Amino acid sequence: MTIDDDQLDRSFAALADPVRRAMIARLSRGPATVNELAEPFPITKQAVSRHIQVLETAGLITRTRDGQRRPCHLVPAALEALTSWIDEYRLETERRFRRMDALLTSVKEQEQ
Repeated sequence: MTIDDDQLDRSFAALADPVRRAMIARLSRGPATVNELAEPFPITKQAVSRHIQVLETAGLITRTRDGQRRPCHLVPAALEALTSWIDEYRLETERRFRRMDALLTSVKEQEQ
């Protein structure tokens, strides 16, 4: 799954809120209903529904219909795309640090 700038913006904006991050953490253990997601928070169900909508719009979760229930599900591919995007920059930074370390080691050896 490739990720464009708009998707990155929506995803990181969604994850900027601690309630939504907690919801993602809960959904990593399996599907949950709105009531189950709302349980640990001292906020209204309407506020929980808004948080869920933000996560859905960001593509981080989906909802299905199971009779009367509408459980929310994590979208692992969306989180993997974010992780891959972050890893690109982490790996490049690590390469730069290794080159700098090698250069400093070389300079130190020449001084001795």
